[in-house]
Amino acid sequence: MSQPYVAEIRLFGFNFAPRGWALCNGQLLPVQQNQALFSLIGTTYGGNGVNNFQLPNLQGCAPMHRNNANPIGAFVGEENHTLALTELPAHNHLVNTVPTAGGQLSPAGNVLAAAATNATMYSAAGGAGLVPMAAQTVGMAGGNQPHSNQQPYLVLNACIALQGAFPSRN
Repeated sequence: MSQPYVAEIRLFGFNFAPRGWALCNGQLLPVQQNQALFSLIGTTYGGNGVNNFQLPNLQGCAPMHRNNANPIGAFVGEENHTLALTELPAHNHLVNTVPTAGGQLSPAGNVLAAAATNATMYSAAGGAGLVPMAAQTVGMAGGNQPHSNQQPYLVLNACIALQGAFPSRN
């Protein structure tokens, strides 16, 4: 393997960081013992910049090239997401009925009947004295639970070089 640049990140298919490398798991390193690496990444990923600095944390993340909206070190996205009402696609919920003829005039505590026996069982929208129907007429949908928001992935170890050639800026 060729000599890496200090701060170079590579993926490895084994379960440890090789000598001269550290896992990209967000750990804090002392500045005094890692001055070359600190001079390149500073506190981009965290740390106080005096005693310590933090390595990038790629656990559960996919790396992305920087751009104007997302500078180096920006953490964007989430592993799990609970949809808000505004994120749901437009859709309909069917209204349930019982398969018998109706016999009640009021919707309060009742459900809709498949066949009406009295034309007065409905009221115009916005009418006075509206009351809720029984809960089983139109039920709740969804569980309000987060869902996985991750693309398909293959798990590998991301490691950052602690030692190696110092990269030239030109």
